[in-house]
Amino acid sequence: MKFLFDLFPIILFYAAYQLYDIYVATAVAIVAAFAQTGLFWLKTRRFENMHLIVLGILVVFGGLTLLLRDPIFIMWKPTLVNWLFGIVFLGSHFIGKRTIAERLMSKAITVPGPVWSRLNMAWTTFFLLVGALNIYVAYHFSEETWVNFKMFGIIGLTLVFVFGQAFFLSRYMEVTEENEQGK
Repeated sequence: MKFLFDLFPIILFYAAYQLYDIYVATAVAIVAAFAQTGLFWLKTRRFENMHLIVLGILVVFGGLTLLLRDPIFIMWKPTLVNWLFGIVFLGSHFIGKRTIAERLMSKAITVPGPVWSRLNMAWTTFFLLVGALNIYVAYHFSEETWVNFKMFGIIGLTLVFVFGQAFFLSRYMEVTEENEQGK
């Protein structure tokens, strides 16, 4: 359910684009991101960093799209978000004792230390490549193709990557006492 909640602005953006145009879709995405962030806060009494980052970039670049009537700004948003995440994942190799991947996933699974580093670099590479691919599609294909890529391509690539990650991790996962008790 959280996955769908996180996709809420993207789904509404896509639907609005299909019914209207890029400008209405951009406005809908901005409102949806505010609603998403607000609803999450009402439910949990805290903000999720990812929601705030996406909201901030969406307000700035979506706002520029609406103000200047130029869709290229909203087209840059997925690239900036992915590159920002890629930089954060890369930076976590040099800041702190654990990578972002380990911090996010170590409560759920246990793998050897070097595997966390490889996984973190895989996520870094993935984010940087998806960001580059998004901007390539934005500049070399039609607006409609970009919208479809944003909705289906990026989400599809992410799902394939996550399944590949799960397969990769399954080879290294250690059985913990807690896992044994669940059997």
